[in-house]
Amino acid sequence: MTDPSPAATLHIGAVASRTELSLRTLRHYDEVGLVRPSARSEGGFRLYTEDDVERLLLVRRMKPLGFTLEEMAELLEITDALEAGTLDGEGAGDARARLDGYRAAAEERRAGLARKLAMADEFIELLRSR
Repeated sequence: MTDPSPAATLHIGAVASRTELSLRTLRHYDEVGLVRPSARSEGGFRLYTEDDVERLLLVRRMKPLGFTLEEMAELLEITDALEAGTLDGEGAGDARARLDGYRAAAEERRAGLARKLAMADEFIELLRSR
């Protein structure tokens, strides 16, 4: 684990505020290896970088769409590999195809949520009219 400069890191409370994730959730993500803080203070406190916060925001955006922790971890792995540019032609093509699969699944799940929201709006209107 690299030791980023203290000025470039955030403690877990600040990260919780920025990401709107609970302290418990952040600790859980660290424990299961989904998003680990980039460093720890001498006292053992988790220290997060801006890159860590961006990863957490990506995960947070997947949560309402019902993606599992395993799917979140795979997506982070895919995006890391693509951004690092370490994949050869076939590997990059496979990663892009998997990324496209996640995009299609997200679009489908979003459409389902939109349908549910429309039904909820109709229900509220029915209640208002009575």
